[in-house]
Amino acid sequence: MDKKHVLNKVKPVNSIKELLNSAVQEAGNAIAFEYKDEQNKDHIIKITYQEFLQDIQELGTAISSIGMIDKHIAVIGENSYKWLTVYLTVLNSTGVLVPIDRELPCKDIINVLKHSDSEVLFYSEKYENWIPEIKAAVPNIKFFIGFQQKEQKENILSYDALKETGKQVLEQGSKIYTDLKDDENNLKLLVYTSGTTGEPKGVMLTENNLISVVYYGLQVADIGTKCLSVLPYHHTYEAVAGILVALHKHSCICINDSLKNVLKNLQLFKPDFIYLVPAFTEVFYKNIWSNAEKIGKAKALKKLIPISNCLRKVGIDLRATLFKSIHEAFGGNLKEIVCGGAPIRPEIGKFFNDIGITLLNGYGITECSPLVSVNRLNFNDSSTVGVILPCCEVKLENKTPDGDGEICVKGDIVMKGYYKDPERTNQVLKDGWFNTEDYGSINKKGQLIINGRKKNLIVLDNGKNVYPEEIENYILSIPYVQEVIVKAKKNEIGQETALCAEVFLNQEKLEEMNIEHIEEKLKKDIAECCKDLPMYKKISEIEIREEEFEKTTTNKIKR
Repeated sequence: MDKKHVLNKVKPVNSIKELLNSAVQEAGNAIAFEYKDEQNKDHIIKITYQEFLQDIQELGTAISSIGMIDKHIAVIGENSYKWLTVYLTVLNSTGVLVPIDRELPCKDIINVLKHSDSEVLFYSEKYENWIPEIKAAVPNIKFFIGFQQKEQKENILSYDALKETGKQVLEQGSKIYTDLKDDENNLKLLVYTSGTTGEPKGVMLTENNLISVVYYGLQVADIGTKCLSVLPYHHTYEAVAGILVALHKHSCICINDSLKNVLKNLQLFKPDFIYLVPAFTEVFYKNIWSNAEKIGKAKALKKLIPISNCLRKVGIDLRATLFKSIHEAFGGNLKEIVCGGAPIRPEIGKFFNDIGITLLNGYGITECSPLVSVNRLNFNDSSTVGVILPCCEVKLENKTPDGDGEICVKGDIVMKGYYKDPERTNQVLKDGWFNTEDYGSINKKGQLIINGRKKNLIVLDNGKNVYPEEIENYILSIPYVQEVIVKAKKNEIGQETALCAEVFLNQEKLEEMNIEHIEEKLKKDIAECCKDLPMYKKISEIEIREEEFEKTTTNKIKR
């Protein structure tokens, strides 16, 4: 086997319980979590792996004592240590965890709670005012458990008081929770994707799905010893590929308290790796160059990068020294950014790799638990989404004339189906193959390339296929373009004949660059950045928006 394809050695585990017990046996006194104290933000709380398991067992014993440990248990709230205790407590039980998107309005939360058959709801303080409405609308919920709740009344309980009860019962020798065993093929995580407003779509993931991502993901992924946990925990990318993978690696997980504090928390916790989505890396990239221009260092930075690359070719790596100020902005220890959710612009991947912070792009989808492929430290190509996990197969169906096809996945990571929805399940799952509805290809090195979503594909009247995402990535390289959607212009008989770019511009950047004739400048810049594209992919019209595009709760533009 080629050295670049050699798999990392990973300890096999068959269950979440085994994963946690193994972590305690091998790293019990090591720090599992660090986070800011809610009452005193200057105080950092540190939790060892042994303490984390103890908290899980106390909470699990408490939930067992009220007869709910085998039920569907929902949780909603900001990223927090308490959220994670609920997450691992339920995964380690005979119940099912239902993580709810924290950005949903109340009526959509009610839809998910009803459809998921949830009987318990853990919630943060932000949602306290909605509890009476939820309580009236979803009588199936037996207990509401507030993370910050102090007083207990009827079926509204305090997390702290409930956990204290579990601690007492556990100390009395109860094994009501610790002796639980579940079938690895049973439903364990029920995740709701798009469609929650009218037709909720619950992705059914089993314990085997989750453990497969952990075990096989670590065989091809190379993560460090300390991460900053930023992305929302209701997303499987962070919850599974982030949290569970880090726990099995025995890494320290630092919980980010707010998206606006990411850079501050990078400097506070000084992690060596972080999971992000492309939107973050895009902002980081543009800010680095913007700041370099403001202090007159942009030209020097452009000269240093090729010099550094030449030195590396002869075995001299001075990136930590040459780009010290950038490294310090990220805490000083950051070595790796694992990126998923969408393809990244190759130039961004190259830039971060050039300055000594390796950017590894991967690909996945909730229905695949959610990891399908990822780039590797010694086999990294930012124009791809990396090598496919050893536990699954990928095939391309309905290929276009250009050789791109719909990506279909089969293996241990593929979901059981959509909850209570056999019709939609049968539409996407055939003979174990899940159709992602993403178009892509596989290069000669075995790396997966993503071109765009099937539903976004533009078929021009000349028969040419255009993936708008590809052209949007080119246009996003323009410093003052904040958001863009490429769409088709139709003629009078409905044929898609040309391409139009609808953009939202960064006003602060326009002023900083002293741009006056905006539309004229934009046309020239779009023509310049797209000059290497074939003629049929060129933009013929532009539209400038006054407001940002409407977005999903995962911060993706609604097309």
